[in-house]
Amino acid sequence: MANFIDVILPIPVPNTFTYLVSPAEAQFLAPGIRVSVPFGKTKIYTALVYQIHNTPPEVYEAKEIHQILDDTPIVTKQQLEFWHWIAAYYMCAVGEVMRAALPNAFLLESETVISLKQGEAFNAHDLKDDEFLIYEALQHQSSLSIHEVSHILDKKNALPVIKRLLDGHVVDVQEEVYEKYKPKLVRYVKFPERLQTEAALRTVLDELNRAPKQREVVLALFSLLAKSQNPIKLKQLTEASKASPAIIKALIDKDIFEAYYLQMDRVQFTGEKSADIKTLNPQQKQALQEINQAFSAQRPVLLHGVTSSGKTEVYVKLIQEILAQKSGQVLFLVPEIALTTQLVNRLQGYFGEEVAVFHSKYSTNERVEVWNQVLEGSPKARIILGARSAVLLPFNDLRLIVVDEEHEQSYKQFDPAPRYHARDAAIVLARMFKAHILMGSATPSLESYYNVQQHKYALVALKTRYNNVLMPEIELIDIKDKHKRKRMTGHFSDRLIEAMEEAFKAGFQVILFQNRRGFSPIVECVSCGHSPQCPNCDVSLTYHKFKGQLRCHYCGYYAVMPKTCEACGSPEVDTKGFGTEQVEKEIQELFPEVKVGRMDLDTTRGKYGYEKIITAFEQQELDVLVGTQMLTKGLDFRHVKLVGIMNADNMLNFPDFRAHERSFQLMLQVSGRAGRTKERGKVLIQTYNPNHNILQQVSTNAYDEMFKEQMDDRHNFKYPPVYRLIKITFKHRNYNKVNEGADWYAKSLRMVFKAHVLGPVFPPVSRIRNQYIKHILVKIPPGQSLAKTKEAIVKINNSFMSVKVFRSVRVILNVDNY
Repeated sequence: MANFIDVILPIPVPNTFTYLVSPAEAQFLAPGIRVSVPFGKTKIYTALVYQIHNTPPEVYEAKEIHQILDDTPIVTKQQLEFWHWIAAYYMCAVGEVMRAALPNAFLLESETVISLKQGEAFNAHDLKDDEFLIYEALQHQSSLSIHEVSHILDKKNALPVIKRLLDGHVVDVQEEVYEKYKPKLVRYVKFPERLQTEAALRTVLDELNRAPKQREVVLALFSLLAKSQNPIKLKQLTEASKASPAIIKALIDKDIFEAYYLQMDRVQFTGEKSADIKTLNPQQKQALQEINQAFSAQRPVLLHGVTSSGKTEVYVKLIQEILAQKSGQVLFLVPEIALTTQLVNRLQGYFGEEVAVFHSKYSTNERVEVWNQVLEGSPKARIILGARSAVLLPFNDLRLIVVDEEHEQSYKQFDPAPRYHARDAAIVLARMFKAHILMGSATPSLESYYNVQQHKYALVALKTRYNNVLMPEIELIDIKDKHKRKRMTGHFSDRLIEAMEEAFKAGFQVILFQNRRGFSPIVECVSCGHSPQCPNCDVSLTYHKFKGQLRCHYCGYYAVMPKTCEACGSPEVDTKGFGTEQVEKEIQELFPEVKVGRMDLDTTRGKYGYEKIITAFEQQELDVLVGTQMLTKGLDFRHVKLVGIMNADNMLNFPDFRAHERSFQLMLQVSGRAGRTKERGKVLIQTYNPNHNILQQVSTNAYDEMFKEQMDDRHNFKYPPVYRLIKITFKHRNYNKVNEGADWYAKSLRMVFKAHVLGPVFPPVSRIRNQYIKHILVKIPPGQSLAKTKEAIVKINNSFMSVKVFRSVRVILNVDNY
């Protein structure tokens, strides 16, 4: 009887594929092992074994696999189950989840290599110059990759030359699979066994009397080994002896030293546990007790704790309880990489090397190492701290999940698929492992608070700040009135300048929040009103003064800032609106002696970008930190007395049904950075509309009031969390095709869902990267089956894709688009 395996391929196709294996391979293979398989005419992919069986495929003839890549599974059984849930719930292919979950190095792909065709007679003199270069290189090397061919020819596209060589029967083409992960090897030195005795070593030293430098190096290694039980690195010996590499090489050649390599982790904890876990105050103890009661009833818990109430210490106590059990893993999710910097230091201070970190700023090789530690249940990865992608790791004994700042929209993946929500996925993951899950926030999302009211989650509250520090005093500044009275200096009101002066005099730091990067979002000609637009998107270009550029924040297009108007030639080009760069410049003009830092996407691009800025601010090297919403995410700064929100109206007037909820959360979170120690903090919010309901609720920290008001709107207008949403997006370079396709799709949806279909409509930015965009919203009422709704949408989607005219239109299905 023939043996077959079903495999998952990392491509957006809904089905698994069946391949033929030998009986010995079938016995060796297990679900979760990688195999390389041929797919299509020439491609070779890394696939994951899903199941082993004896049923041949009915529609096609099964091909044989190329090779087995692992000895043991790199993906667990529960993980495969979880991937299938994500694929089914978020309407994407399992292959897309696989591609998102596995570090790049695991997805081996084939590389095209060329070699000389054997047994073919041809005249080398007939070859063109570029063809002869390749032919000559193949005389010295058996094969060349496409990349190497491009390098030899000094051309980006070498394919036409290779095609001519193929047509002339000069070369052959093959596909080769290559490994991307390279372990980090560190070189060590030791004495060989024959020199382990004191007498043998003395003899060697006598022999080296004529080579004093070599003798010194031998003595240096001897003293290092006497001091340390650990192996000695070559680098360590070079530093201790101040010897050149040539001297050490001579000793290795003489067989006096023996060099060897050991594999090392790229990310290592180097310090020691430095902090004792703090004693909880009565409110925290009470909260911990209530959380444990809810956990014993197997309920997810929402911890609603005001900013600086000590939520992290409660998390730490829960983690400590798990670690005391000798086995078990803890997943600690944070919304932003910026947060991991501070949290890593705090958690490593408490738990030492048991903390592993996983996020997108890590290199491919670093991600592979963390993956393997989690898979093996290594003591170095009992606590996994990471951003949203960490839910896709191969846990084997998960006991607790903590979702910090659960309201954050960063937990939702928007592009590419799978478009999952890490908080919601974590709840399902916890259920699969029968683990506990705790979600914490000072401003919970409406969805989570609604689930509390529906008795799906338990609610635990922390209403006072740690050490009974008072909540910051929040003051609204009417900048319309200030402009009338000529009391504005640039974008700063006299009240904000006065409060900043007070803070500086008292030796405190200031945070200024402006949710827009760059210098100015609009550049406009005073004479004719022309504003430079992005050629690829329907947005105006943002002026970045630091680089003297106009930039598009959607596609990355940039151009030099023009000296005169491109339309009329007038030199009077003015900027409108302001971003973080302009705020930074104005502070430097107002307070020349003050050190200013900026934290936005432009200043945090490098791997350690966040770390450098946060550390500088923590160590009081900076007096003012200007930033976008990165600043709002639970960062703990001890010396901040004042927070200024430069313009609250941008957020409030955003065209989105969540705009008011998000504005409330952002403002309250950024306010929470002020006065986290003994001194009471102050928050100044500049606005043109101080009587706005949301601003009034922020100023009194009235979360319940905001929740009630927003829920009334959501009930009235049928939006989440009362109704569920599936957003369908259409993209194409042709305006008419997007229109026709979206109209056809909307008509088909209306036949099934009647009035619950909104659109199709163009979003505020209707063209990005030369692609026109149109949206349709499908609202799902509380009683309607989600599974059947998705089934109907998939049928319509398949019909749409089978219409030849619409096949080139890209359709994106986004479930729970909040």
